[in-house]
Amino acid sequence: MPAPRAFSPATTRLFVQRFSATRRGARLARLLAGLQLVEWGHPRGADDHDTVTIVVAELAANAVLHGRVPGRDFALLLRYDAGRGVIRIEVSDTHRARPALVVPASDEDHGRGLILVDALATRWGVHDRVGPGKTVWAECALSKGAGKPAYGQAAR
Repeated sequence: MPAPRAFSPATTRLFVQRFSATRRGARLARLLAGLQLVEWGHPRGADDHDTVTIVVAELAANAVLHGRVPGRDFALLLRYDAGRGVIRIEVSDTHRARPALVVPASDEDHGRGLILVDALATRWGVHDRVGPGKTVWAECALSKGAGKPAYGQAAR
């Protein structure tokens, strides 16, 4: 007779949402990602919260500015893997063009989003998705001891 297995709670949590490919949609993606991080125990103002929300903001802005196809939304997926201490951010849009990390001239007022993502994320990349378009993803390592639910909130 096999030995009984000990119960192991799931250590991966997901947040998935579609947004309109507008500046308002990108802003809402950033705000909802921030709220989800608070629910997962990463309070506003903490380094982990700020890092992830900046990466979400930059990837969502790129989806709206460079990946927009009229009439199509973009999608945000956050995957919190407490066991690995990583939050994976995925932003999918329907445009075929892939982002490239380039250093803009010092007098240009745009083009630094992926430089921020590259600096803040432990790794990032792009892959094809089912259907048209691509998914740009980034993984952010979390601080040790982070991820405890806020007072009065249960882990989800």
